[in-house]
Amino acid sequence: MAKVLLVDDDIELGVMIKEYLEREGFEVVVMGDGETGVAEALSGRYALVVLDVMMPRVNGIEVLRRIRACDNRIPVLMLTAKGDDVDRIIGLELGADDYVPKPCTPRELVARIRAILRRAEREPSNLRSDPLTVGSLTMWPEKRSAEWNGSPLGLTSTEFNLLEVLVRNAGRVVSKKDLSEQGLSRP
Repeated sequence: MAKVLLVDDDIELGVMIKEYLEREGFEVVVMGDGETGVAEALSGRYALVVLDVMMPRVNGIEVLRRIRACDNRIPVLMLTAKGDDVDRIIGLELGADDYVPKPCTPRELVARIRAILRRAEREPSNLRSDPLTVGSLTMWPEKRSAEWNGSPLGLTSTEFNLLEVLVRNAGRVVSKKDLSEQGLSRP
């Protein structure tokens, strides 16, 4: 039975989702705010986090940033009323595994959770490698995170790809063509 953390300030919706997921065989813990949600998500006790975007004080995007800055392994599904393309793209670029706009059917939510968990099971758990370091910059490609002087950088996927190409070629000139091909996957 997979343990799921649901972080949503809507108590009524949280209880409804919890009950449905429990009937489907999941163990569910509900947190009502982003601050406690971050700490709980990083505890290592959960297989997946379902995260609302619009919460007071610490919103879901910031929660996702903090989770990804510390631990890139836990799958995160964004469940939110903010269904604009821009919001979805931001969530996915910051490392969400899926993005489901509210309202959605509980069956779809369960199907997406199961799909994410299947993908997570197939990924090797020993993807540890040494960080890339150039001056004050440190990057962990397997976690897709980077720090400058110990402070996390909130990079988009594209920014991370470009920076990684530059770091791997530190001290050498990287042509526009190489940056485009290696960093953007474009000819």
